[in-house]
Amino acid sequence: MRQFIYSFIFTVLTCTSLYAQKDIKVEGKVVEEGSNIPLEYATVTFKSKPDNKIIDGGITDANGYFSVEIPSGTYDISVEYISYKAKNYLDKTINDSIDLGTVSLALDVESLNEVEIVAERTSVEIKLDKKVYNIGKDLTTAGGTVSDALNNVPSVSVDIEGAISLRGNENVRILINGKPSALAGFGDTNVLSQLPAEAIERVEVITSPSARYDAEGTAGILNIILRQKETLGFNGSFNFTIGNPDNVGLNASINYRTEKYNLFSNLSWRYYDAPRNSFNDITYFDRVVDGETIEPEYRRIREDQEVERLNRNYNANVGMEYFLSEKSSITGSIFYRLGSDADLSLNNSERFNNGVIVEETLRREKETEEDNSYQIAINYVKQFGEDRDHKLTADFQYENDAEDGFTFLNEDYLTTDQTDPEPFQIEQEITTEDQKEYLIQADYVLPIGEDSRFEAGFRSNLENEVTNYRLEQENLETGELVVNDTITNVFDYDENVHALYSQYGTKFGKFSFLLGLRLEHTQLKGDIDSRLSDEELVEAFGFPIQTNFDNNYLGLFPTVNLIYNLSGSESDSEESITLGYNRRINRPRGWFINPFPTRSSRTNVFQGNPSLEPAFSNAFDIGYLKRWDKLTLTSSVYYQVETNSFERVQENTGQQTTDGIDIIRTIPINLSTNKRTGAELGFLYNPNKWLRLNSSFNFFQFETDGDFNGVDYSAKNTSWFARFSSKVTLPAKIDWQTNAFYRGARQDAQSDTDGIFSIDLAFSKELFNNNLTVSLNVRDLLNSRKRQSTTTTDFFERYSEFQWRQRQVNLSLIYRFNQQLNKRDRNGRGNGNNNGDDDFDFEG
Repeated sequence: MRQFIYSFIFTVLTCTSLYAQKDIKVEGKVVEEGSNIPLEYATVTFKSKPDNKIIDGGITDANGYFSVEIPSGTYDISVEYISYKAKNYLDKTINDSIDLGTVSLALDVESLNEVEIVAERTSVEIKLDKKVYNIGKDLTTAGGTVSDALNNVPSVSVDIEGAISLRGNENVRILINGKPSALAGFGDTNVLSQLPAEAIERVEVITSPSARYDAEGTAGILNIILRQKETLGFNGSFNFTIGNPDNVGLNASINYRTEKYNLFSNLSWRYYDAPRNSFNDITYFDRVVDGETIEPEYRRIREDQEVERLNRNYNANVGMEYFLSEKSSITGSIFYRLGSDADLSLNNSERFNNGVIVEETLRREKETEEDNSYQIAINYVKQFGEDRDHKLTADFQYENDAEDGFTFLNEDYLTTDQTDPEPFQIEQEITTEDQKEYLIQADYVLPIGEDSRFEAGFRSNLENEVTNYRLEQENLETGELVVNDTITNVFDYDENVHALYSQYGTKFGKFSFLLGLRLEHTQLKGDIDSRLSDEELVEAFGFPIQTNFDNNYLGLFPTVNLIYNLSGSESDSEESITLGYNRRINRPRGWFINPFPTRSSRTNVFQGNPSLEPAFSNAFDIGYLKRWDKLTLTSSVYYQVETNSFERVQENTGQQTTDGIDIIRTIPINLSTNKRTGAELGFLYNPNKWLRLNSSFNFFQFETDGDFNGVDYSAKNTSWFARFSSKVTLPAKIDWQTNAFYRGARQDAQSDTDGIFSIDLAFSKELFNNNLTVSLNVRDLLNSRKRQSTTTTDFFERYSEFQWRQRQVNLSLIYRFNQQLNKRDRNGRGNGNNNGDDDFDFEG
């Protein structure tokens, strides 16, 4: 708390000092006595002797340095850091710029018991191109996953299938420590549901990305910053979780740091059962083909599905940061993940004519998947001269992911009105995926004066994915399994993106701006090895299939970000306005452009579209921040126009299964223009030490205008979501947290989806001198997190219910050792986890 007060005092003094005449610089470096480890966030204050008033102050940076400009005079100088003994320079006359040199602070052993183990304050920082949310202690995610933690971040929502959206838009780019990473599953956000939430330090919500970031993601970017303990010596933590439905997890974070190097590791194992269920009720209409009315084989089909999902996964991340010199460091790390899934699905299907059941079947589907992936990363940082912001960083990453999937399907009649029904074929699907990705990146930062900076860099992402799919079906006469030549294929896909960027930022008075330009070249290349010729494929499916393509795109992406500080020199609060503009791209992923049809069931086919062109968006964002002593208010309004936006449409293929059910094809298309307008409002309120409140509200409207194959898919949708969180400290120092979330109803071109409401509860208690935390939480207390929707087309109407995960109860134990000083993780020389992103310190 004391450190926060010092930081707040300094912020106010800084605003005041913008207009004061200051031409004398006082600088120095603050380190830990004995170890010489730099102390970040140490406070330096200058108190005038004549009037006994604080004139100015400063806070040390990640390397322990400070630099403050003050008028000439006589001062009492105080250098302080939480849990260390303060050092004072009394009655010091300053008439010329001076360097206090290295200031060593000794540990205050008596105060250690008063230090909080982990900062609990969830705060928000507003920067030129992002909002930074420091997660703090979120009790509801103890024993949970990264996806659970993201669902509690303002502006972000995670739907019941694990899809992440930003301001209601699912086209969001996920980065780990500033880069694409295997930890984010090569773009598959489901992997985030396998990583422990305790790994997150903060989340950067970047709705107006600067030029340093990839242009991918029309909604913006979520940059997940992982924890990296850097306390001197040997330290770490262990986390054990047990829950119902079955959920057992172990996580260990162990680190060892010296003056010359820092060893870090994070190891985890998890076993869980995540049962899901779904219900579909489909009514089919008559179809008119060439003037002839065709009645469906069944008027109505009801499907009730229950899936048992057993998952086991192992994650290991180990690395070392080595300090080559005072101004350079190199960091190497290896990440490895092994996943093993086993799903059993039972799908009961009832078929009606004239309101009477004429047939009932039970479909069994057993699916196993082995996922083996690893990532090797090397980071190099070099500082030039005396200016610590003048630096070059270089990164190299190699990632490999191998997945082997096997599915066994069989279906049996329970009842039927057929006299001699044809039996269903037993089917086996074998899928292997091999994905490789290379990342090469360099960034150069050149400070210009004290308040300006130029930055330039390049990045190359080279990705190759080979998918081998084989379908084997039973020969009903012999009972043998025979390869289906029509469906079996190999898809070889490349996505290569090369980018150059530069940007310039400066600050003068109350105004700051950051201007940037990024150039990206994209190549999307695919080749299909099929057992059939192109003519045979058209005959088999009834529509053409493009077996090879090579699409290239070149785009320029300008960015503009502005901040104007409204706070006056005498203000006791902080107030600012931000304005952002950016151009973004939404590239079709491999699944969306793979033209070979894949079956999600016997009656549903998904086909990618290699003719898909990238969607481009232009977005404008205006934000407002007001910060008082106990209350922080954030708000923004935004407008986005996306051209060539994607939409998945469903149409009848004209073909039927052997038992007469129409086969429906789903295909993504460029559906003209998508306009999004929205607003968001959030507040953080800490009225008392025992009470913390956090709430946010997002409203958005999007309008789609387009048609396909003579069908008008234009739609206008208004929706919203809101969340509220309260944290109360009860007697006996028990923390109680409640999170509530509601997502409003929404519509798209063919579907209407109902609203969803859910509540999470958690209780936590610190034991054994705050070294052990015991947490009990319940996610989705009311078991209400279900999607209910109605889809209407010219040939069918479908009502569906879907629940991805049932109510979950977790008990979590977290034990820490040698982390008494870890209220803030202190950075040493160099920065192996520099996230590829050096922030402009133009905060609102």
